[in-house]
Amino acid sequence: MTERLYYRDSYLTRFRARVLDANPEQTRLYLDRTAFYPTSGGQPFDTGTLGGSPVVDVIDEGERIVHVTSAPVTEAEVECIVDEARRADHRQQHTGQHLLSAVFIQLLDAPTVSFHLGAEACTVDIQRDALTADQVRAVEKRANELVLENRPVTVSFHDSAAELGLRKPADRGGELRIVAIADLDRSACGGTHVRSTGEIGPILIRKLDRIRGIVRVEFLCGARAIMRARADFDALASVSRALSCPLDEAPLLVASQQERLQAAEKGRTRLAAELAKIEGRELWRQTEPGPSGRRVIVRTVPSFTEEVRAMALSFATGESACFIAIATDAAGILLAASADSGIHAGNVLKAALTRHGGRGGGNAALAQGSGSAEALEKVRREVEADVKGRY
Repeated sequence: MTERLYYRDSYLTRFRARVLDANPEQTRLYLDRTAFYPTSGGQPFDTGTLGGSPVVDVIDEGERIVHVTSAPVTEAEVECIVDEARRADHRQQHTGQHLLSAVFIQLLDAPTVSFHLGAEACTVDIQRDALTADQVRAVEKRANELVLENRPVTVSFHDSAAELGLRKPADRGGELRIVAIADLDRSACGGTHVRSTGEIGPILIRKLDRIRGIVRVEFLCGARAIMRARADFDALASVSRALSCPLDEAPLLVASQQERLQAAEKGRTRLAAELAKIEGRELWRQTEPGPSGRRVIVRTVPSFTEEVRAMALSFATGESACFIAIATDAAGILLAASADSGIHAGNVLKAALTRHGGRGGGNAALAQGSGSAEALEKVRREVEADVKGRY
């Protein structure tokens, strides 16, 4: 059995321990005691060194904890050092989560379903269909007020059969480790925590995602929150400089310019479609009828945009006309046929595509399909021969 030193002292980062067992390569080690936290309960494992060798994973195997190192450790007794910066960050984020979850209960009666401490951000899943911006601001404000109150955070051990007043019922029996924030929260937890809420530092809620009846709340605490707030400010300041406006006015100006851009894009699309129609009619006039009496044109384009379709349909508004297009970026083929051409675009193209393993179809006037570049070249040749040769 491994004695878990982090249970009683989350600030212990240097200790000595005896190696009780190891794999033949001496890279998976079991110690008589450890301050290294294994991945558990949404919190990642600690890193550091064990006998001078970097610790790359710490795994909870129930009664024992295995320490995975990047190089063999051969000593019977080793000096162990936990990465203090990583441990301090995890203490802030994990205790911040307990505080935030308690506030969600206190203000919104919204329990936490799960928690994840990531390398870049942390999340809590809240049992709510949605959260409003005002609710998020209220939770964040209250959480930071509790940080400033610097309430004690304590660890104690109790029998699970006792009345413990936990925020969430424990899912295991026997002795429980209880992490308590004074007059706010009591939770069964094996993670590493700060000694008082003031050590959590600022709490910043950044993003909400609705996922199958829950709301995933992304948050940051302490140094992470400060660095992210600075990065967000720098990004907004850069936008305000580019727009030559005060920082506070940047969001409104961006929204206004976005509306103008959308209106301009709609106008551009409309004009491009009109131009494509004119080009289609001009192409029809410039194209001489073939032996079948039909005017047939073949075009290669990067993709089938609305302008390409408008040009094809405009070409096919002329008498006895067929327009074939091949797309190169996303291999595809398009066929447009005039009503008096005797060609049903959907039937002709679908039949050729089916013969060569492609897919597609359409109506009498316009059809489109896809397939491999090699197959589409065969389809193009067949369709072109078909529309040029039928009387």
